[in-house]
Amino acid sequence: MNYFVSFCLCVPALLVTALASADDAQFAQRRAEMVALIEDDVRRTAQYTGLGRFDKRVMDVMADVPRHRFVPVDRADAAYENRPLPIGYGQTISQPYIVALMTELLGVTEGDVVLEIGTGSGYQAAVLAALVSRVYSIEIIEPLQRQAGLRLADLGYHNVTTRLADGYYGWAEHAPFDAIAVTAAASHVPPPLIAQLRPGGRMVIPVGGRFTVQQLLLIEKNADGSLVTRQVLPVRFVPLTGEH
Repeated sequence: MNYFVSFCLCVPALLVTALASADDAQFAQRRAEMVALIEDDVRRTAQYTGLGRFDKRVMDVMADVPRHRFVPVDRADAAYENRPLPIGYGQTISQPYIVALMTELLGVTEGDVVLEIGTGSGYQAAVLAALVSRVYSIEIIEPLQRQAGLRLADLGYHNVTTRLADGYYGWAEHAPFDAIAVTAAASHVPPPLIAQLRPGGRMVIPVGGRFTVQQLLLIEKNADGSLVTRQVLPVRFVPLTGEH
């Protein structure tokens, strides 16, 4: 009887493992297809960005991070399409190409400490976490912050710390930052974020109103504190929210 029970319990376990492996393989193939779409967009937008290709490290991470785990369950089938998707509360997970572009523009290295404004589902934070030492991410919508924190921990991104706060003011306790990624459109570049950017650091931020053309800006801070700003690409992001 004991042998029979053991056998009956093992068969479903093996079946579940086999199904999970098949599922992982399916999503791995779809991530590879997504990366190919990103590469197409890189070539199409090179006249604006000046980038004919993205760093292999960035593309390898895009091929590895499980985007389907960062979208609502009913959107999982669309997770690897090269477009933004709603995640609730009027927010979206950014288009994969835009996530890759922002990551590329930041030019991060392994030892960097990065601030992200707008955690959302946690996808951009996960991409950055695979490339840097530490990510601090701020989200103003409590359910999204809580869910993203749990999701990132469950997936093993233990070098990401999330916080419920107004991202306009940054996270001074952990400044200065080697790079800052802002994933919502601001009407202007927040001065607190400039102050928290390390000399030699980079910030990527979409600037513009909800109903106007937004520009993705790359801001580089020189050693003397002066800034070099470049418009990279017209974009469309949800607006940065808060009391500011």
